[in-house]
Amino acid sequence: MHSPLSVIHPEAQIGQNVNIEPFVVIDRDTVIGDDCHIYPHATILSGARIGKGCNIFPGAVIAGIPQDLKFAGETSTAEIGNNTTIRECATVNRGTASKGRTIVGDNCLIMAYSHVAHDCIVHNNVIIGNASQIAGEVEIDDHAIISGGSLVHQFTRISQHVMIQGGSRVSKDIPPYTLIGREPISYCGINIVGLHRRGFTNDQIFLIQDIYRTLYTRGLNNTDAIHAIETEYQPSIERDLILNFIKSSKRGIVRGSMDD
Repeated sequence: MHSPLSVIHPEAQIGQNVNIEPFVVIDRDTVIGDDCHIYPHATILSGARIGKGCNIFPGAVIAGIPQDLKFAGETSTAEIGNNTTIRECATVNRGTASKGRTIVGDNCLIMAYSHVAHDCIVHNNVIIGNASQIAGEVEIDDHAIISGGSLVHQFTRISQHVMIQGGSRVSKDIPPYTLIGREPISYCGINIVGLHRRGFTNDQIFLIQDIYRTLYTRGLNNTDAIHAIETEYQPSIERDLILNFIKSSKRGIVRGSMDD
């Protein structure tokens, strides 16, 4: 159902069973998948690619041009996966020449007044809390939760199954399975509640805890901690994900609370 009070460019590609309410603006070069609901006063600009079953709430803006002075009008996209919800006044900017696209995956919840900047990659099942601000070229992996009012510095990486406390200022990479908070931001333990909810066994959770004790509480520098983890723990999905993340970090990982 398309309201006659909405403005839809004739070149926009609209799927089946899409509910477009009054005062929505949908520009050219846009794609909206089946079964979406676009609420009043939402704005879908050129370069938007929205999957199936999405809800775009009032005041949200998808595919605004990047807030990057290097942007020169190049063709780029903002891509939203299936069954994702973008709440009131949230913004997702399109990409720049750097990557060419901004991606928000499937089954994500981008809460009110939050911002996902140019060239970010937000993977699946991610929650970004109210008024959180995600700077350019950040990558957030599956099942991460960024609580409300958080600020994430450009180029930062946030790994899988992470929980970040509200109001945090994130300027370092956040390794998988961790609970992050305090000021300055630091490691506070592992995300036990989230891991239990997602079916991790007690043995897996104990292993993850033990690896992070080696990393953060034995007084080792990162090089020595990596060596200890490699030699003291058998290869596993959990061990290898942690090791590979630490080794590939360009910004450096968040420090432990014992370092405060």
